[in-house]
Amino acid sequence: MNILTEINLPTLKLFRKGKVRNVYDLDKHLLIVASDRISAFDVIMPNGIPEKGKILTRVSQFWFDKIGPRYDHHLISTNVDDFPAETQPYKEILHGRSMFVRKTDLIEVECVVRGYLIGTGWKEYQQSGTVCGIALPANLRMADKLPEPIFTPAYKAMDGGHDENISFEKMQSLIGAELSENLRKISLDLYALGRDYAETRGIILADTKFEFGRIGDQLILIDEVLTPDSSRYWPKAEYQPGSSPPSFDKQIVRDYLESTPWNKHYPGPVLPEDIVKKASEKYLELERILVG
Repeated sequence: MNILTEINLPTLKLFRKGKVRNVYDLDKHLLIVASDRISAFDVIMPNGIPEKGKILTRVSQFWFDKIGPRYDHHLISTNVDDFPAETQPYKEILHGRSMFVRKTDLIEVECVVRGYLIGTGWKEYQQSGTVCGIALPANLRMADKLPEPIFTPAYKAMDGGHDENISFEKMQSLIGAELSENLRKISLDLYALGRDYAETRGIILADTKFEFGRIGDQLILIDEVLTPDSSRYWPKAEYQPGSSPPSFDKQIVRDYLESTPWNKHYPGPVLPEDIVKKASEKYLELERILVG
């Protein structure tokens, strides 16, 4: 099975290279190509996960189709035959792992919604009883469902580094009060849409992040959406508050790395074949359950 970690499209203009995706500039549009790279602790691992880029693309397509009637998004097509002529020499590479999208002016705040107490939120709560400065009830356990979902924005690190959690007040000072209120409302609504659908499939959507851009005054949902890379999904049947539930994502990779002497700095270690296989199976299982 082919694993694509390096994307080489020399005649296309590279717009940005992220941990997983390469983005190419096609004038008023962008071409987003998802590799099979996997990162953990903000370091890209030397070997990738089979099918990962294609799974992320298919899951995003699924959710954009669901969201489209409610909110504007950037996706035009994932069918390579619809892409511009200059992309066609790379048809074989692009097939199944690419999105042809509208180019927007990026809003440099990530819109994070948390429905459960886990991850960095749990760590902060143990110290201060808050998550991103939002006070929560006392005596909550790890992975407890929150009384209601909370909006916890993050400032987007454009250099590929770690995004910084910020308060809603800080977000307002960065991008303005009206836009911040709008993004909070849309993000909470999108989380509810994802959570309610996932629930029907026996899955918990614990938290997720959205990104937005603008075309003139029009707000546009961009990037990937509700994928296992941008969201934390748990199998409902195995959910037990008080402990960290198993995830449909790269948690297997993180857990393995935590068991090694690696210092969490570049370069990352080569992942063993069994860890790669298990991670690939988790991504595929989530797609099968969600998308069918």
